[in-house]
Amino acid sequence: MRATSIKDVASHAGVAVGTVSNVLNYPDRVAAKTRGRVLNSIAELGFVRNDVARQLRAGQSRSIGLIVLDIGNPFFSSLARAAEDAAAEGGNAVVLGNSGHDPQRELHYIDLFEEQRVQGVLISPTGDIGKRLAALAGRGTKVVLVDSPAGTGEFSSVSVDDTSGGYLATKHLLDLGRRHIAFVAGPQHFHQVRDRLAGAAQAVAEVAGATLEVLQAGDLTVLAGRSVGDELVSRDRAALPDGLFCANDLLALGVMQSVTMLHTLRIPKDMALVGYDDIDFAASAVVALTSIRQPTALIGRTAVELLAEQLEDPEAKPRSVVFRPELVVRASTAG
Repeated sequence: MRATSIKDVASHAGVAVGTVSNVLNYPDRVAAKTRGRVLNSIAELGFVRNDVARQLRAGQSRSIGLIVLDIGNPFFSSLARAAEDAAAEGGNAVVLGNSGHDPQRELHYIDLFEEQRVQGVLISPTGDIGKRLAALAGRGTKVVLVDSPAGTGEFSSVSVDDTSGGYLATKHLLDLGRRHIAFVAGPQHFHQVRDRLAGAAQAVAEVAGATLEVLQAGDLTVLAGRSVGDELVSRDRAALPDGLFCANDLLALGVMQSVTMLHTLRIPKDMALVGYDDIDFAASAVVALTSIRQPTALIGRTAVELLAEQLEDPEAKPRSVVFRPELVVRASTAG
């Protein structure tokens, strides 16, 4: 059974196809009596407008493309939910793409969203894809960088001062009297990891006798954190750090799982532990996790607002919004 067409509605209502189109798109142009007759026909026939075709004719949809690094990370799922809520308030929808840290998959989503003529693309890039994004913007699709500063000022962006966050986390450990600090780093091609390490190094440099060791994790996941934890518990006590700062909460929770399951180290007595992001699981961990809180929902909402600014005024200069993180102290450092 074929779907009811706009021609079917016009025939049923005894009007021209253009009149039905005006009722759907410009109802004020149609007399009330005629408009009522067309609406009755739409209801009786069960007509559903082909919004995709309309959007293609107009050259734009009511969708916004959002590409995140890892939807399995609660930070990005919370960010996406906030962006979706903000977009819905403007009558728009968010279409989500998960790059999974894969540059080729990221490019696929960019191509796909451009083909779908989305209003704009919000993206947490895997690396330096400025040329591809510039080409996208040059053809009329607005771009907003999310959780990533716009170094060139070419695009609007919303991010967090991760250097400040790394400094806050490490200074907290140093203020507790910890002197042998280790930073659990994920892949350092991510600027977030590099910036958090830079902040940690800055804090350590300010305290005489403090040292900073970098422990390289293969990923930014719980499993990667457990691998680091397994390595730590195999060390001699004298070689252990007394303060541990992880590049995100997932790594910190993995380290905590390894340490607590083997019952060889006590958090925080033997080793104080700090994460980053303050995801929902941080507060409910076996040992409630001290973390650096990012305003996740505000980041997602601001990204949509920055896109709206660009759409309302195509000549508006790109704007960069940088939020400051905050330290949330829990039992993993203050037990």
